[in-house]
Amino acid sequence: MNSSGFAPFHRWDRNFFLLMVALIWLGILMGFVPEIIRHTQMNKPAYPLVVHIHALVFVSWLLLLTTQLLLIRSGRVDIHKRLGVAGMVLAPLMVVFGLATSIIVDYLHFPTPQGDAPFLAIQLADLVNFGTLATAALLLRGTPSAHKRLIILATIFISDAGFARWWGGAIEHAVGDGFWQDWLQDYVSDFLLVAIFAAYDLITRGRLHSAFVAGAMFGLAMEVLAVWAYVSPWWKPVATHLIGR
Repeated sequence: MNSSGFAPFHRWDRNFFLLMVALIWLGILMGFVPEIIRHTQMNKPAYPLVVHIHALVFVSWLLLLTTQLLLIRSGRVDIHKRLGVAGMVLAPLMVVFGLATSIIVDYLHFPTPQGDAPFLAIQLADLVNFGTLATAALLLRGTPSAHKRLIILATIFISDAGFARWWGGAIEHAVGDGFWQDWLQDYVSDFLLVAIFAAYDLITRGRLHSAFVAGAMFGLAMEVLAVWAYVSPWWKPVATHLIGR
């Protein structure tokens, strides 16, 4: 996908893309690490095996993305391209184990106070966003300006799981429940990161890349659709059936 007049490189890119990945790492670590610590301290039952596999695959994806950016930064495009094969393997594994983890955990939590079957809509939207944008990025790997923006977008749209754990509770306490309130709790981090990315391209290029616009609009639309389903009465019995309850 070409974006006529869009400069493929800028001298600030080497630092900006690392900053974006660092922000994603921050959200994941701040969201999941305290939860894991509390889980251990309270002697709760061990996480299902699929959760550990999902975590391993997710962290592997983030490590690969970070490594790929560092390789480009150091001029080792040759190694970057060879490692791209690992991305082609990890991307579908992210979707497969993300889906399996969502269904199994939702199934186990169903009869507990933590049970929230309709939340499956949020989980499915994240997986659809990641799978779609990661696939598009891999197909457009011959166009670096589109490829790297779609890869970052794909990762942003699945990082909300960490950010929502980090500050979702505070947002809920501040604004309450409702369509847009739930959207804020789950997805305001994605919106902010996409906005930062858009602002950067406008500052450095004076325009947005067409692949970025298409990917961002698709991802944000999926998230609005997910929250609509989450708050709609018809979705609860559907979600309950999908998780096997």
